[in-house]
Amino acid sequence: MTIELTRFCINRKIAPALSIEAFFKLVHRAGLNKVELRNDMHGGKVTDNLSYAGVRRLAERYHLEIVSINALYPFNQLNDTLLQRTAALLEEAKAVGSNALVLCPLNDGSTIATEDMLLALKTLAPLFQESGIQGLVEPLGFSTSSLRSMASAQALIRAAQLPFRLVLDTFHHYLYEAAEDEFGDLDIHNIGLVHISGVIDPRPTGMLADEQRLMLSKNDRLDSIGQVQRLEMLGYRGIYAFEPFSSTLETWHEADIEREIHHSIALLQA
Repeated sequence: MTIELTRFCINRKIAPALSIEAFFKLVHRAGLNKVELRNDMHGGKVTDNLSYAGVRRLAERYHLEIVSINALYPFNQLNDTLLQRTAALLEEAKAVGSNALVLCPLNDGSTIATEDMLLALKTLAPLFQESGIQGLVEPLGFSTSSLRSMASAQALIRAAQLPFRLVLDTFHHYLYEAAEDEFGDLDIHNIGLVHISGVIDPRPTGMLADEQRLMLSKNDRLDSIGQVQRLEMLGYRGIYAFEPFSSTLETWHEADIEREIHHSIALLQA
């Protein structure tokens, strides 16, 4: 399987101990040109203490494309706070030159009616359209998630007749019990981004959390390699973003991060 290096992206979660500049420099050194930024790093800010212009200059210096900011949460609980948060994140996305903003559903065990989620998307859509930022809806496979299904998210977007696209996450696909049964209903062209991670922890599926998410390995329970192979076979030609989450990443040195990036890409290219 051959995937062009320009289609690989590195999510900032892989380097929680690095500054934005050190992270950008590492990704460039690894021979890649795409990154995802986040609003849930230690400092709680997308740009740390840098100005928007400063982040743009660094991206230009290291020849990087900012694929998305992750994430608007919870996108499906409509209230004034959500609208304010959306406007602020879209402003940041535009200011740093990000192409997209990821939208994640409420994940606290609450149930949200389909019509309420539909209203939320319809209400947020004009903000995205005005900003020129792509909205990427990412279902979360946790049993506590209010939107677990890619097929359901696709149906919401179609019902709302909105230009949002989907994020398929190999970890969340694995967690959601009906994901394989519903996969045939997905239009591959509706997927705007794929998040990849790997899990080797042996605990029961229902007990898996972000803490168990690492980079890829031959013993990956998620079979992320197989998931990617199928997506490629079906014609997906978009971006794959590596998104490990484990707290063990705090102890990784830059050489460890680079090694894991190259190893994961090699597994996918084999």
